[in-house]
Amino acid sequence: MSEELPLHINLREPRWDQRTFQGRAKHFFMVTDPRNLLLSAATLEDARRVVENYRSGTVSPDLTEDQLWRAKYIYDSAFHPDTGEKMILIGRMSAQVPMNMTITGCMLTFYRTTPAVLFWQWVNQSFNAIVNYTNRSGDAPITVGQLGTAYVSATTGAVVTALGLKSLTKHLPSIIGRYVPFAAVAAANCINIPLMRQRELKFGIPVTDEDGNRLGESRAAAQQAIAQVVVSRIGMAAPAMAIPPVIMNALEKRAFLKRYPWLNAPLQVGLVGFCLVFATPLCCALFPQKSSMRVSRLEPEVQALVREKNPHMETVYFNKGL
Repeated sequence: MSEELPLHINLREPRWDQRTFQGRAKHFFMVTDPRNLLLSAATLEDARRVVENYRSGTVSPDLTEDQLWRAKYIYDSAFHPDTGEKMILIGRMSAQVPMNMTITGCMLTFYRTTPAVLFWQWVNQSFNAIVNYTNRSGDAPITVGQLGTAYVSATTGAVVTALGLKSLTKHLPSIIGRYVPFAAVAAANCINIPLMRQRELKFGIPVTDEDGNRLGESRAAAQQAIAQVVVSRIGMAAPAMAIPPVIMNALEKRAFLKRYPWLNAPLQVGLVGFCLVFATPLCCALFPQKSSMRVSRLEPEVQALVREKNPHMETVYFNKGL
């Protein structure tokens, strides 16, 4: 019977408690699961049908709660939450690990020549632009101009950082040179994300009470949200760009890699992939998606607005983004 599955399950919220790191980690392991990329169009449409039917109050008699949540995560992995459009394949969160392991592995392998640095930093920032466009917010859409400005600025910042550090580390041990791509990626994230979300910094992001009732827009909340996302993005890249160079530096001194130099790139990509499988969801989970801020830290005019609606409120909430 359909009543076996309750109709009050909130599919707009994650399945696990987002107030704990463990709950957030479980959620993001599902969101970033690369296996979702292999699902057929028919499977995606079935998931969409199950979710939309449940929201409208129609439940299949044999549908279990686990099947419902599985359908919800499949649906979320492929369809935009605001527009409902099917997202570009390589721009989905489930593409983060396979795409980043390939690009990062190549950045760490081909870092010795200027053309290689230029090419792989350009590829990386092009991929970031696709991800940012694909996951744009429907409430504050990214214009083509904003996307272009962020893309050019981040690519320029990454290339200038990479080439500048490359020349500075020329006479230092080779292990130091291997960390140049990480510094370039970190610099690009510090440029790319604030530029991509400049509208939020200018006009603020929606802040709500605990029940999701909108109270106003805050620039201070936008600053905190963007800072948290920058930290998470750099954290995602850190293990994949810090651990493999140490291992590869040791392996390259052994006879095995000297005899089979063509294994360098596949080994590097494999090591990066192993790190990213864990680093991507765990760093996404560093901060709650529904972040919070004390009312006293908001702008004076926003504080006044909040106090007017609820004089006793101490904390407001906002979506920090990804």
